[in-house]
Amino acid sequence: MFKILVVEDDKNLQRLMATVLKQNGYTPLVANDGKEALDLLDKEHVDLIICDIMMPKVDGYELIDALRKANYTLPALIVSAKEDLVDKKKGFYVGADDYMVKPVDMDEMILRVEALMRRSRINTEKKLQIRDTYLDWNKKSVRVAENEVELTNKEFSLLYKLLSYPAHIFTRQQLMDEIWGMDTSTDERTVDVHIKRLRDKLSFSKDFSIVTIRGLGYKAEKHE
Repeated sequence: MFKILVVEDDKNLQRLMATVLKQNGYTPLVANDGKEALDLLDKEHVDLIICDIMMPKVDGYELIDALRKANYTLPALIVSAKEDLVDKKKGFYVGADDYMVKPVDMDEMILRVEALMRRSRINTEKKLQIRDTYLDWNKKSVRVAENEVELTNKEFSLLYKLLSYPAHIFTRQQLMDEIWGMDTSTDERTVDVHIKRLRDKLSFSKDFSIVTIRGLGYKAEKHE
């Protein structure tokens, strides 16, 4: 469900991290350096980033600094062979949320990822609240005030994704890849059908709207 970007120029370590993340229920994305990561972030929504420091083109410090200056708030975990306090201080100064020293214990990495997700409110409980609307990922349940709303699994996943990131525009292709999987043979019109069903089922809610962005996709807007 949640996408984690691994930015690491060591191919073996990159593959290992991606494999472990996938085994623990995350969707891994990979980049070989900071420039590739920035290019990818222009196209993909990412929930958390794990990055090395010493990389070509754009290093880890520059990457995180650029993200923070561009108002990206996603959690950032630095994984580096640099173990001096001065290096750690620099990492936190540019905006890192956590710092691990190589060699990396993969079990510890997963624990740190989970902790960062909790802190960023994308937590293991997977519950959302938008005013009087409550979503529980584990129960696949939606409640608006005292009203339970019955959704299919795909409808729930789509709604949960949109409401997790209010005001963020998701393309139809991004939603297809996320909810239906990259290997699906279903076309993008399926997203439109599911959005229409969500709007119909939740038409009585005054808490949010699902907005069509012409030529791009959809976003959720919270109502004040």
